[in-house]
Formats: sequence, structure tokens, C-alpha cells
Amino acid sequence: MKKWLLCLTALIWLAGCTSIPSNSATQTSDPASPLFPGGERTLLVFAATSLTEAFTELSQTFEAQMGTQVELNFANANTLSEQILQGAPADVFASAAPKFMDKLVENGKVDAQAGEIFARNQLIVILPRRNPADLETLQDLAKPGIKLVMGAKEGPQGEYVEGFLDKASASANFGAGYKDAVYSNVVSYESTVKGVVNKVALGEADAGIVFVTDAKSASEKVLTISIPDAFNVVAEYPIAPLKNSSNPQLARQFVDFVLSPEGQQILAKYGFLPPDGD
Repeated sequence: MKKWLLCLTALIWLAGCTSIPSNSATQTSDPASPLFPGGERTLLVFAATSLTEAFTELSQTFEAQMGTQVELNFANANTLSEQILQGAPADVFASAAPKFMDKLVENGKVDAQAGEIFARNQLIVILPRRNPADLETLQDLAKPGIKLVMGAKEGPQGEYVEGFLDKASASANFGAGYKDAVYSNVVSYESTVKGVVNKVALGEADAGIVFVTDAKSASEKVLTISIPDAFNVVAEYPIAPLKNSSNPQLARQFVDFVLSPEGQQILAKYGFLPPDGD
């Protein structure tokens, strides 16, 4: 009798330790699970610094939609292209000028047909809010003793600034010596456009030439002098997945998202012009 009671007690104890299956769905960390369409993969995006604010929001939106992680690397587009050429892992490259994308195509890092223009930009002059040099016009940038800062000459902005100065110097409104006079006032060439904004905002320079989008993001810290379209230049921004991407499908999806109406709306919010010129 005692033996039977012991067996019965053991059975009851085992039944109490057995969990009852639940009908409710539970999440899984399996990367192949449909609950995680992007899996646990990380997408590495190399982007020009002028894209910092816009691409931060684009990436956050993409992460929320795809259930994946986006890691952003912002720097001068020339620097980024060199990093990629030297073997730095990347899935997507977004440049502030086509020539740096072309360099990757020439070296077999990007398919020739893969790059697409996704946004455009223009230049603008920024001043410290106190405007200690009392600058009012573009011609004032050539005044002797003015302290100017610009982006690195070998970077995208350097090329665009030279285009603006060439146009201005060809006009009687500025004079043939305008370009040289402006360059003679440069006290610092910054590695990124954000560096130009910071120096001007801190009052370490009398003026700087940046992209319109950078001035917009720093509107509470700087004043601006517009550059008329007749002398301005249009900066084109190409984007492409890298041929050696570890996540080629996800890289293509990110590029498509940037080009999508939703992606274009986010870019427009930060002052970027549409790629089609409208």
C-alpha cells in the first residue's frame, strides 16, 4: 500500500513540473524567422557627412521596417572611397559627388550600372550670428583680411566651391581676380563640411561656404548669404550597393528605400533637392 502511494505521489509531482503548451505566439531570435524579415544582419552604410541628419532618419525608418540594424559611417566622400578601395567592409556607398563613385566603378567595387543619383544640393555662405566682419554680399568674401573656412579641396565641396568661384570670376559683378582673392582669405580647409559649420558657428572664422542642407541644420547658429543660381553649382549625390557586400539583397533594398517616395520625402525635409531636377 505504501509503495503504491509513493508511486502516485511521484506521478502527481511530475505532472506539476510539466508546462502546459500555450496557444499564444512567441517571438524567436532565429534570423530566418518571418518575425525578423531582416534577420540579425547589420548593414554598413558609408555616407558623406552632409547626409548625416537625413541618413540618420532614413536608417532609423529602414531599421523599423526591415527589423535589421544599419551602421552609418560618415566622412568626406573622398575619404570614404579611399577606405573602400583599401578593403574596408561596406554594403552601401552614398557620395556627395559622382567622381568618387566613378572611382569605385573603375576599381571594380561598384557595378557600372548600379549607381543612381538620389539627391541634389547647392552651396551657400554662412556667417557667425554676430557677423563681426560685417559681411553682407558675396563680393565681401574677397575683402583683404577676411577669415574664411572651406571644405577640403580634394573633397566634393572643394570641387563645387571652385565651380562657383570660376563662374563668379567670369562675371563683371565680381571681376577676374575674385577667385584668387577669396582663396587668399582661406585660413583653414576642413576635412568635412560639418567642420566648416562648427568653426563658423563658434566664431573662429568670418565666413564659410557649405551646402544648403548644412546651413539648414545649423540655422539657429549661423546667418547666411545666398548664392544666385547663375553662379551656384548643383551638387549631385549618387548611391550604390557595393559588389562585395555581405548583404547584397538588403543593400539593394536600402538603396531602393532611399530612392522611394518615402525616402525622398525624408531627404526633402532636410533641404535636399530631388534627383530629377524638378
